Amino acid sequence: MKINLKEKISKVKQIKSPEPAMENPEQTMDVPDDVMIECDSLVKIYKTKDIEVLALQGLDLSTFLNMIGGLDRPSAGKLYVDGKNLFQMTENELVKYKRSTVGFVWQNNARNLLPYLTAWENVMTPMLFVEEKEKAVSEEEKKKRALELLELVGLGHRKDSKLNQLSGGEQQRVAIAIALANNPKLLLADEPTGAVDRKTADDI
Repeated sequence: MKINLKEKISKVKQIKSPEPAMENPEQTMDVPDDVMIECDSLVKIYKTKDIEVLALQGLDLSTFLNMIGGLDRPSAGKLYVDGKNLFQMTENELVKYKRSTVGFVWQNNARNLLPYLTAWENVMTPMLFVEEKEKAVSEEEKKKRALELLELVGLGHRKDSKLNQLSGGEQQRVAIAIALANNPKLLLADEPTGAVDRKTADDI
């Protein structure tokens, strides 16, 4: 089964394997340099009160992005991101993966920002969770990077503003800066411009 990504994600290589992914004991695999994601026949099984098991094979884009982002685990199939087997990851490995490999921009502004923090504090927050052995960076350097990212998305002048002081488009720009905070290899955006006007969408 080939998954239609609606051309929103590049570098996706569809492959088919005669063996299910769960039978592969290897944690990583060698992939070509230009391939970031490899997947095949992904299935998500949901359990509900009324229906014991509901299997979904025709994954929608949001569900697929959640799987790539490590927010939701597939029930069957094959999924490698950056050479890592998402089926075989432990919880600790998955946390590290979400922290350093992927960045996520949500459609819902409230999921992107902490309302009691300023814009630059929001952008710096993901950096605070990076283990020192992964990347030794001082507080001053983290703040400097947060300010640079806000300048990159055109919001350097709103660095001290909180959530209720920002427009919807400005909140999404801060969200993009947050997603880029830890230099992720992959940036996932689930309709990030769905709640803003056309001009703001074009700017984003």
